[in-house]
Amino acid sequence: MAYNFSAFKSEVERTTEWLKKEYTSLRGGQASPAVLDTVSVDSYGTKTPISHVASVLSEGPKSLRITPWDKSVASSIDMAIREANLGVSVSMDDKGLRVSFPDLTNDRRQVLIKLAKQKLEEARIALRSERQKVLNDLDKQEKEGKLSEDEKTREKNELQKLIDEANKKLEDILEKKEKEILE
Repeated sequence: MAYNFSAFKSEVERTTEWLKKEYTSLRGGQASPAVLDTVSVDSYGTKTPISHVASVLSEGPKSLRITPWDKSVASSIDMAIREANLGVSVSMDDKGLRVSFPDLTNDRRQVLIKLAKQKLEEARIALRSERQKVLNDLDKQEKEGKLSEDEKTREKNELQKLIDEANKKLEDILEKKEKEILE
């Protein structure tokens, strides 16, 4: 009987997507609207993502234009971005807000890379936790007589292959983000 790794694989996919989403909030060389995805605005008494109360468009390599659909929310957006401490400057005008991204210094680049590595480690910890759940399940099935020792060893080897593939994928995502930060 082959072990069903589908739940494990879906957790690996979820972890990979989480890491990609976390990396979008780390600013590289270009201004990207995704940097603001983690910022929530107090709008009508509710915390709401900026993209739900305004349009966010790239205005060039170093700035974004935020156009609120309701002008009364502009000051809340301004405050939310400043409180998010993204290392950007915000200015308001009659059209909305302009978010300017300063050039990255070497120190800031190193801080961003360190933060990216921390996020990678969080993803790895999540994978190890999922691996442990599968290992515990394999042990339980062996004790119940559903798996022989040889089958358990085969399934453990298969699990290790899946873990190695997942870690390689996460490493590739980190490498890509590091290159983006260093550009």
